[in-house]
Amino acid sequence: MSANHSRLQSIRDLIRWGVSRFHGAELFFGHGTDNAWDEARQLVLGGLHLPWDTAEGWLDCRLEEDELEAVRALLQRRIDERIPAAYLLGEAWFCGQPYCVDERVLVPRSPIAELIDKHFAPWLKGTPTRILDLCTGSGCIGIACAHAFPEAEVVLADLSFDALEVANLNIERHELEERVYTVQGDGFDGLPGQRFDLIVSNPPYVDAEDFADMPAEFHHEPAMGLACGADGLDLVRRMLAEAADHLSADGLLVIEVGNSQVHVEAAYPEVAFTWVEFENGGHGVFVLSAEQCRQHQALFRARLAS
Repeated sequence: MSANHSRLQSIRDLIRWGVSRFHGAELFFGHGTDNAWDEARQLVLGGLHLPWDTAEGWLDCRLEEDELEAVRALLQRRIDERIPAAYLLGEAWFCGQPYCVDERVLVPRSPIAELIDKHFAPWLKGTPTRILDLCTGSGCIGIACAHAFPEAEVVLADLSFDALEVANLNIERHELEERVYTVQGDGFDGLPGQRFDLIVSNPPYVDAEDFADMPAEFHHEPAMGLACGADGLDLVRRMLAEAADHLSADGLLVIEVGNSQVHVEAAYPEVAFTWVEFENGGHGVFVLSAEQCRQHQALFRARLAS
């Protein structure tokens, strides 16, 4: 049905239409939203270049025919191709701020955002002067840390050159070129001799079983940002073995491992990981002090070698 013969006339009509179609298509929601209404609203408002918090009264505004066609096409692509909304719009929000995203990086959705908003209290001692976002992807975690700690130098590190191109776009977008920069390397390899007061990482951690069972939406994301070995811990093991060499005396290590929390606990039963309890949802993020990293470094290295 063409736009001029459609009964869909307003922004609200399109959101309602999207919700109905999304439910009918049994889409998966896990890339910034967790329900059909929020996903449809994000796509409709984003497709019209309107903010997420557009006033309720505006939703009854009627649209031009070209606007109706463009937004309906966007909603249809979400259904037909199972592409996450953030990729369709080229933008995602994290810690209340917008970031450029495309299929070179994961869609920002880490619960670490809540820790950033709380300045990593109560675990972080003092104000960090150097911060590392390891496996940075879009750069959202590190850039959000730069906003939270305006005096800190922040390094965004990743193995993927493609991801770092996106991270650099976001550094420019947030006008942080003077104190945020990117480094290419595998794990800590690109950072010899460097130490940080805070190391934060959302690395690839999905185990083989979970990766095989992931909904279609996840397969638009770079596999190297998700899967990491049979138990998901191939990179995390390396990070634990090397973290003590890159933390300042009172530094803090924060790593997200999601569902692979069970594998971490099974692999290191001797280590008293602090698992963060989130108020806004999310799980599988642990905190270790630099002292703990030093205390257990021999164990971490032994398990890595075994």
